[in-house]
Amino acid sequence: MEPETLGIIGMLLITLGLLYFIMRMRSKNIEENSALNQPIVAGEDEIGGAAIDPSQFDEPDEATLDMLGEMLEEAAEAQGMIYEE
Repeated sequence: MEPETLGIIGMLLITLGLLYFIMRMRSKNIEENSALNQPIVAGEDEIGGAAIDPSQFDEPDEATLDMLGEMLEEAAEAQGMIYEE
């Protein structure tokens, strides 16, 4: 056989080997990804955490009230209404 023919056969074998390797990695990644991205059924998910001091939400401070008032004014203006307290 000529060296060109041997080179072509070698390159074809390398290409086939790489395609096999890529397809194997692809299928493995698809399996792992589908296992990780399953939908969460209601009641099965647990949301951790809690407020350190839940009583801080009982009475809003003045800064929060002012911010909420500004948000109401902006929302009213966006709808073409006039917000009055």
